Amino acid sequence: MEIGLTYTSTTTVCQANTARTLGSGDMDVFATPAMVALMENAAMNAVAPALTEGQTTVGTQVETSHIKASALGATITATATLTAIEGRKLSFAVEAHDGTTLIGSGTHTRFIVDRDRFLAKL
Repeated sequence: MEIGLTYTSTTTVCQANTARTLGSGDMDVFATPAMVALMENAAMNAVAPALTEGQTTVGTQVETSHIKASALGATITATATLTAIEGRKLSFAVEAHDGTTLIGSGTHTRFIVDRDRFLAKL
């Protein structure tokens, strides 16, 4: 695994990912929780090919801003770039765009875990 790994996830704003549906607001715009989930998805996928069999990553922290609303039908992309590796701890810079417009940015932390051991502790 190396710093600089990156991945971009994409979604379309639909009723299922609006603030009204997810309960984070009362308007039919792209919800902040949906943006955060898209950012986490990008981070997970950025490092997935570098993991060994049986490993996965889990998100533990997100610090982000959501600075612009996006309407139904908009195409949203979230890009995560691996910025630091400290043992099992992975740090990412994350950004979300509506077309070419920045709608959110921040940082995200994930940890590498053994899938079976993690699930056994639940």
